[in-house]
Amino acid sequence: MTRRAFAATTVALAAFSGISIASSAFAQDKVTLRMSTPASETDQRSVALAEVFAPAVAEFAVYEPHYNASLIAQGSELEAIASGDLEMSIASAQELATFFPEFSIFATGYVHQDAAHQVAVFNDPLMEPFKQKVEDELGVKLLSVMYLGRRHVNLRQTKDELTVMRPEDLAGVNLRMPGTDAWQFLGKALGANPTPMAFTEVYTALSTGSVDGQDNPLPTVVDAKFYEVTNQIVLTSHLVDLNYVAFSKAVWDSLTPEQQATVQEAADAAAESGRQAQLKKEEDLVSFLKEQGLEIYEPDLEAFRTHVQAQYAGTEFSESWPDGVLEKINALGN
Repeated sequence: MTRRAFAATTVALAAFSGISIASSAFAQDKVTLRMSTPASETDQRSVALAEVFAPAVAEFAVYEPHYNASLIAQGSELEAIASGDLEMSIASAQELATFFPEFSIFATGYVHQDAAHQVAVFNDPLMEPFKQKVEDELGVKLLSVMYLGRRHVNLRQTKDELTVMRPEDLAGVNLRMPGTDAWQFLGKALGANPTPMAFTEVYTALSTGSVDGQDNPLPTVVDAKFYEVTNQIVLTSHLVDLNYVAFSKAVWDSLTPEQQATVQEAADAAAESGRQAQLKKEEDLVSFLKEQGLEIYEPDLEAFRTHVQAQYAGTEFSESWPDGVLEKINALGN
């Protein structure tokens, strides 16, 4: 009996060990997808990827997010993917433009009209040469487009003092814009007098009248409490900002066709989830800002779009754009 018990125990241990080894091997077979992002854990993009993307690919992949640039320094994520040191990131058009200048068109005023237009542009054949070049030369696959939000003009004046419906209405308005040449050019293209200023100085400048206004998405207006020192928001939507879900081409190529399809569907679903959450947040913030006493209205967007795009024509800011692409993008809009 003792020998039988010993034998049974040995068999059981061997079986358990076999299961453990098999389980370990199964776990090792899963690909680890490290995501490095400068965004926080509560950012809409982070939430969407963690809650939608990760479960969808869990059968064959382990999603491992790293927030606040804790794994890879901000701005270095694409190089890390290219060198095989990272599997995923959330990349901006501005970042991609440092490698491929033609991507600057997607970070330009009035190119994207709204969140739906971003998706239409990304999925259109006109994007294929852009995507292919990133894959071929950087080893990065752009899976989907994520909506960041719209930038608007926020002014100290009341609507009775200044109503902005067309670009000419911004003449003489000192509008704080970020300090780079591209941002300053956009401010001038909008019709304003762009004023470079550090973000940390904007609240005080608005309260003292050193500047007449500033441009930012509504969440920033609320977070920075600019609504305390301004009286109106003109929904210019002059920049509809975006990010791309960037994925290692080497990892993509190692997946089966079925797994690739799952990853693509998961990225699209996460992007849509984040998009709807961000749109709802913007809608809620309009209500909040109205409650704070701000006047909020929409100007003649077509007049702004036509004027701003004309300002870019023939300048250094548009010289890298492929011929005919802007027209194709415009045609996909409303």
